[in-house]
Formats: sequence, structure tokens, C-alpha cells
Amino acid sequence: MKASTLKLGLNLWPPFLFSGIRVCRIAADYRHARVELRMRPWNRNYVGTHFGGSLFSMTDPFWMLLTLNALGRDYIVWDKAGAIEFVKPGRGTVHAEFTLDEQVLQQLREATAGGEKTLRWFDTDVIDAGGDVVARVRKQLYVRRKPGRD
Repeated sequence: MKASTLKLGLNLWPPFLFSGIRVCRIAADYRHARVELRMRPWNRNYVGTHFGGSLFSMTDPFWMLLTLNALGRDYIVWDKAGAIEFVKPGRGTVHAEFTLDEQVLQQLREATAGGEKTLRWFDTDVIDAGGDVVARVRKQLYVRRKPGRD
């Protein structure tokens, strides 16, 4: 799938659309993505800051989507685990960026070359308009080369 098609689909996907989550960019080679979460009356918590679930949701699928598309159809890629640390209250528009280095992809290819699975953690900061970290998100991916793929 073309990155532009995926971006459009994610922006129209109801859980993102109605949460104020907007995918700003997915690079054509699936090596980079940028996502924003805008403050709306329906995504504020009791004290007027972003819901923690919305902060996690805005980051949830991107490491898996980037890795899956960058490695190609010969690989199985799943989200295995996730964690979030709330650093400060999130207000206004916040964003997260994901950059998948070729070195990481090569490490994943090497680790799975014999058909073994590998688990890899990816870290992402959610940043506010002032450049401050609002939350730190960790996602663990399960990666395995599909059987019979040489």
C-alpha cells in the first residue's frame, strides 16, 4: 500500500478522526511518520488535559506499521507490548515523530534470518507546542521472517 493511501485511511479512521488525532506525514519509504493530537472538548479529561488513552492511541500503531511496510511481505510484525509514562499534563496540540533507521531494519533482518523471532523496543516522546515532553511511550515489536522465505 502506498504511504499516502495509508495516511488518508488513518486520518479517516473513526478512532483517530473523532479523537483529534491527525497523521501529518508518512514517508513514502515508511522510514518516518509524524502524528498530532489536537485538544478538543471531547478529548479532555476531568482536569482539562489530554486523556492518557488518547496520548497512547496517537502513538500506538506507528512502529508496527512502519516496520512492517519497510521490511516487506516476507516478515511478520506484531505489537507485543506497550507502556506509557506521563511526564507532564498535555495541553493544546501535541505531536510524536517516528524515525526508522536502516541500521535498525538491518538488525531485524539479521536477527530473523534463520527464522527466529526477535523482540525490539522502540521509544517515542510526545511533545507539546513548547517543546516539552508530555509523555514517553515504549512499544515492543515481535518480528519474524515468514517460513519458506529465503
